[in-house]
Amino acid sequence: MSDSITPFTVAIPQEALDDLHRRIVHTRWPAAETVADWSQGVPIAAMRDLCTYWADGYDWRRCEAALNALPQFMMQIDDLAIHFLHVRSPRPDAVPLILTHGWPGSVLEFMKVIGPLSDPATADAPAFHLVIPSLPGYGFSDKPIATGWGVEKIADAWITLMRRLGYDRFFAQGGDWGAAVTTAIAMAAPPELAGVHLNMPLVFPEAGDFADLTPAEAKTVERMQYYQDHDAGYAKLQGTRPQTVGYALADSPVGQAAWIYEKFQAWTDNGGRAEDALSRDDMLDIISLYWLTNSGASSGRLYWESAGAFKAQRLDLPVGVSIFAQEIFRPSRRWAERSYSDLVHWNELPVGGHFAAFEQPALFAVELQACFGAMQPRA
Repeated sequence: MSDSITPFTVAIPQEALDDLHRRIVHTRWPAAETVADWSQGVPIAAMRDLCTYWADGYDWRRCEAALNALPQFMMQIDDLAIHFLHVRSPRPDAVPLILTHGWPGSVLEFMKVIGPLSDPATADAPAFHLVIPSLPGYGFSDKPIATGWGVEKIADAWITLMRRLGYDRFFAQGGDWGAAVTTAIAMAAPPELAGVHLNMPLVFPEAGDFADLTPAEAKTVERMQYYQDHDAGYAKLQGTRPQTVGYALADSPVGQAAWIYEKFQAWTDNGGRAEDALSRDDMLDIISLYWLTNSGASSGRLYWESAGAFKAQRLDLPVGVSIFAQEIFRPSRRWAERSYSDLVHWNELPVGGHFAAFEQPALFAVELQACFGAMQPRA
């Protein structure tokens, strides 16, 4: 490997964990909400319960050990050191695949799919050499100190990453910001890219579509409007004033936890509680990573850098799409076919939400194997 690639081990100082515990215990709590649901944000009883466990029951060292059991590296690309997992398959027929997370996510979202994708139980299932980077400003990747690190530059960095790893043909996958980055990789059209998979495709209805919406499309439009009216405040704030909200996120672990916990509740396929879809440990692994790396402001800044990234783009290479049941936005296949001229795989899943690999790892792995398995003969 290139001299710019160095092994990496997670080693959070004990002082940082002690400081986190002290801050949680000494939280100044707000007044309780005046409603009986989540419409004003995280209810105080739910927040107190999560944070009590965070302070007295949660074990970061377990998460740290799980990360350190995997091959981790840092690569200098332009002015940043990028953290990534690189798990090579034992299978001789494995193909390279880069997986990109979003917000409020991290490489931890993919931990449960690494085994099934790199070393599947059945010999006829496609296998992959996995490259899973942390976005700039997220997790253990460096934080940009100047403007310019939007999705196009990240896409270029990911192409550089795959080339330096020696991969002359690869697939790419993503949801949320990962979908924007993966789409930008496809738009850059590197000759090495054999196809992409998206679990949040960036396709949208056009003006002429509203005259003959199917019932499912009408429901999607309704969900889009709900998101804009009731659920997009975080994006507007991070897209306009990420530094301002960053002070609160950097100073209060409970504030950082609430900022993320609310999205786990809103965007997972659950029965009313985020814990229906994800364990407390799952959620606190992500929350703790944001806190311990002080990534509240730097992660949110991607919304400022790439405010217009979530728009339809025409892709002419092989594309696969998986729509999970409670994704924020569920476009129809006919909308997708306008943007994706070579739509190889399309499936609408009966379960799962926005954090597909995290919530439904088995289904997510099968989707990627079906999608890229269909593309593989061309690669």
